[in-house]
This record gives sequence, structure tokens and C-alpha cells, in this order.
Amino acid sequence: MTKLIRTTIIAALLTAAPLALACEYPTRADVPDGATATKEEMISGQRSVKGYMQAMEAYLACIEAEEQEAVAELGDIDDEALLQRTELFNAKYNAAVEEMNLVAEEFNVQVRAYKEVNP
Repeated sequence: MTKLIRTTIIAALLTAAPLALACEYPTRADVPDGATATKEEMISGQRSVKGYMQAMEAYLACIEAEEQEAVAELGDIDDEALLQRTELFNAKYNAAVEEMNLVAEEFNVQVRAYKEVNP
């Protein structure tokens, strides 16, 4: 099989893979406005963020397992195709981790705002 055909097949698989994924990307947690939120709303927001983080950890584990399974099913692929696949997976994984960091930081900002209003 020529390199072009292999690359085309792998690109098609990578494009179609998100359509067939069993891993569901979690809905982003709602973060309350710390300047106006009540204590109960902040506690609820904290629970929401913790639940989101747990769901994202499960999502990351799921996509990692799916990627390992998909690579195993592909069998013998050339190093360039494997490198492309690895780079795409790493970008997807890192984007999810970055989103987790953004949600955590957003919540921390709102906690500080809450503490300023409610010393």
C-alpha cells in the first residue's frame, strides 16, 4: 500500500472517529458570580465544578483507552501515520486539560470575589 493511500485512510479514520466515539465530552460547569452569589450558590458552584472535574477525568481516561484500542486495531501502520495520530490525540487531550484549568481558575476568581464581598 502506498504511503499516500495509507495517509488518506488514516485521515478518513481520524475524521470519522469523533462521530463514533463512546466518550462524551462533559458539559462545562456553571460558575456563579462571586460578587453577587449567596453562600449556598457558591457551595453549589463548587459541587458543580468538582463534578465537572470528575467527569473530565473520566472523559480523558475514556479517550485514552479508545485511542489505544484504535491504534491496536490499525495494526501495522507506518511511523509517520502513527506520529500524526499521536499528535492529534495529544492536541485533543491537552485541549481538554486546558479547559479543566480554565474552569478551575474561573471558579477560583469567583471565590476571591465572593470573599471580598463577604469577608
